[in-house]
Parts: sequence; C-alpha cells; structure tokens
Amino acid sequence: MTQNANLYAELHASFERNAARVAIESTAGERHTYADVERETARYAGFLCAQGLQRGDRVAVQVEKSPQSLFLYLGCLRAGFVYLPLNSAYRPAELSYFLGDAEPAVMVSSPALYSEVVALTERQRLPAKVFTLDADGSGSLSAGLASASPYADVAVAQPDDLAVIIYTSGTTGRSKGAMLTHRNLTSNAKTLVRYWGFSADDILLHALPIFHVHGLFVANHCALLSGAKMLWHARFDPRAVIADLPRATVMMGVPTYYTRLLAEETFNRAGCAGVRLFISGSAPLLPDTFRSFETRTGHSILERYGMSETGMIASNPLHGERRPGTVGFPLPGIAVRVTDSADRSVAAAQTGGIQVHGENVFSGYWRNPEKTREEFSADGWFRTGDVGVFDADGYLSIVGRAKDLIITGGYNVYPKEIELAIDGLAGILESAVVGIPHPDYGEAVTAAVVLRSEAMTLSESDVIAQLKAQLAGYKVPKRVYFVDALPRNAMGKVQKNLLRDQLAQR
Repeated sequence: MTQNANLYAELHASFERNAARVAIESTAGERHTYADVERETARYAGFLCAQGLQRGDRVAVQVEKSPQSLFLYLGCLRAGFVYLPLNSAYRPAELSYFLGDAEPAVMVSSPALYSEVVALTERQRLPAKVFTLDADGSGSLSAGLASASPYADVAVAQPDDLAVIIYTSGTTGRSKGAMLTHRNLTSNAKTLVRYWGFSADDILLHALPIFHVHGLFVANHCALLSGAKMLWHARFDPRAVIADLPRATVMMGVPTYYTRLLAEETFNRAGCAGVRLFISGSAPLLPDTFRSFETRTGHSILERYGMSETGMIASNPLHGERRPGTVGFPLPGIAVRVTDSADRSVAAAQTGGIQVHGENVFSGYWRNPEKTREEFSADGWFRTGDVGVFDADGYLSIVGRAKDLIITGGYNVYPKEIELAIDGLAGILESAVVGIPHPDYGEAVTAAVVLRSEAMTLSESDVIAQLKAQLAGYKVPKRVYFVDALPRNAMGKVQKNLLRDQLAQR
C-alpha cells in the first residue's frame, strides 16, 4: 500500500499518540487537547468539503490569530485543499491582487473586512465564497460547522501535491506565490524536530503570527509533530511573554521580540530558568542583541535561516557553539553553496550568492513559469537572492541581499512597492526606499523623497499619513527625508548604497 504523503497524515499519527495531552493553551483561557485538535480539524475539513471544493482548490485566509485559525489550516491540509495565508495587515488594494492571482474557491476574512472582501470578489468576478472568522473563534465559518458532516478521513496526497501557497514579494514589487508541496513541509518539519530536539515534554511559547513561514510552519509543525504543548499568544506583548516564560521550555521569535524583552526591567535570568531553547529568525539578529541577551539571561539565542520558498535552510547547533552574526550550518539533508555569477561554488571566506538544494525547496511560483526558471540554476539549485559567506569552520553568514530586500520586524518589504506608492502622491517627483539598521526592527523602512517645486510645504507626517491609508503598517516608512536629488551613477541608476549611508548619518 502506498504511503500517504499528506503532511496531515504525519500530524494525525502524533495527535493519536498524544490524544490526552494539551496541545494549545491560549492566553484567552482556551485549552485544547490533541484529541480536540483532531476532532476540530475534521469539522473544518467537512465544512470546506460541503462548499463543493475539489482537491487542489485554494482557500485564502486573512484573519486574526486564534486556535480556530489553526484548525482551519489543518483542516485544509486534511482534506487536500491548498491553504493561502494572507497577512492580516494587508489593505483591500493589496488584497485585490492576491485574490485575482490565486482565484480561491473560499475566502475567510475577519468580520470587520467582510463587506470589503465581498466587494473585491464581485468587482473581479471571482466565484469565491466568503466566510468570516473572528479572533474569538466566532463568525459565519464557525456557525456553519454545526451543520457540516466531519471529514473523518485524511485525503491521500502525493509528495509533490501542492499544500500551501505563500506570497513573497519580488524586486519589482509584484508578489509571487511560492508553491509548497507536502514533501517540502513534511521533510522540513521532521528535520527541525530532530535538529532542535523537540519532544512531547516541550512547552512552546507561541507569540508569532501565523500568516508566514515562521509562525505557521516552523513553530506549529515542531510542536504538533512532537506532541508538545503550545502557550498560544494572539500577539507579542513583552510583559505577557515574560509572565508566561517560566512555564515554557522553548520560545521562537524575531529579533524585535528579543530587543523588546531586553527593554523590560522585569526580564531576568530567573524567569528563563526553565527554558532550554530560544530561537530567532525571519530577520538578522544583531550580535549586540545576542550578547546582551546572553549577559541578561545566560542563554545564547539560536539563530537560523530560512525563507518562504525553502522553509528552514540552516541553523546554529542545538549543542555546540552558537556563533553570533551567523546562521550556523546547513540543516541535515539540505545542501547550501555560495557561488559566483556563473553558479560556480567559491571557496570558504569568499562572498557570493547563496543557493539551496533539497526536499525543502519549493516547486515553483504560482502561474509564473518564467520567473521560476529564472530563479533556478541549470543544475537545479534555487538562487535565494541572498549574499553570504562560509567561514573556515563551516558557519554561514548572510552579508547582504542582492535584491534590496528590507526585513523589518521579521516582515519582508521590497522597496519598489513603497516607491510606487510614494511617487503616486501629489507633489512628489521621485523617491527611493532603503533599510536603515534599527535596534528594535532590525531594519527600518526609510524613504528619501524629492518634492516638486509647488509642494515644498509637504511634511513628513503628511506623506506617512497618506501611505498608512494604502499600505500595511510595517511597509510604511518610519522616517521620510526630503532631499534635493537622489544620488545616481553615470547610467542614471539610483545608488542606494550611497543613499543608505547618507540617511543613516542623518
């Protein structure tokens, strides 16, 4: 009999082994055992099946974090549908593109956005059925569960069947849907459980959002596959996290979480005594943060490296030196090489493009075969777009990004999208956006703007206020500087390296 490659089949086995254990305990007072999770995913899968969805149909989800939103994700896997998580901060103008590109059969939104989402689907003539799910678990989706028959089976999937589409921005500002298969998700999850030593005795403090790889895959899959308990925080609040840390054995976060913990006087060594592992990712962890955290708590943060298209790629070791400023070693079963412009590997200590090969690497970009071909070498390695270097001991460091990506607070921001929004404002001639090192966010989105002569009274606050109406909050520049001209080379290209230095000094 052919083994079912559906990731949910692996999770189902864990849920049965750990049926009586608590899987989720939320700050809102909800407690769900693994038996509860198994039952709830069957209900959500059954509800989706009752909507007439076929295998491979997309289910787009833009909701606040809740246990029910996790059940919805797992229900999609269970029934063989394709889950499409969307950042809860996206505005309707941004959402319009994702819905038009993915053409989901079902869209689940927060009740507050229901009318706008329905209007978007009608305007684009999309056949998607729209349901709501609120942060407290209520909404039309939850109401419909009562009348749907539970889906007791686990849909049979092949290893290369599509499981999730994660949208990741491109250098032109146009988002691309990274297609992740059941093989991608399962192989990466199993590797991380082993590499980081997860077991049913662990208690994971989960304060990450679950619309991107870190919170949705890395955190959830490690806990669920191992039968661990999750202390479920709807959002990161440093004081709430400090209060819950004495009960935890593992915490995952972005660097911003750790800088904000360090800013709290009550954060100390005693409160971390039971934690065996702090993990950081999604943005570079500054060596200063690493050292300050170690001095305050006695713990050295484990930094790892991954991206939407590949899941996790490399990690500092569970046992052994965790070297600040590096992302450690390639994970077992994953090959990483640093190459020159001709895709040839370079020697240790030489900088080049980071390329990856392994079962974790995505199958391509949704409906974009041309871009997919561009991002792979002739011998099948994925070009990450990051620039890195291996040291003599085999530790990998990320030293830059070939595509001007800004990572702020764990979120990816591509300058072109912000520049287009700024340039569309009245009174603005042109703009350039860069990331400036920031002790809290890792990088702060920062804009240089050239005004038209008739708009010299336009202020920084005016520009920011107008952008907040168009863009998710994390994309809005933290600072806007007005300049007479942008620095350019002989070919007229904006020299962002010079601009970055100029703005950093200001």
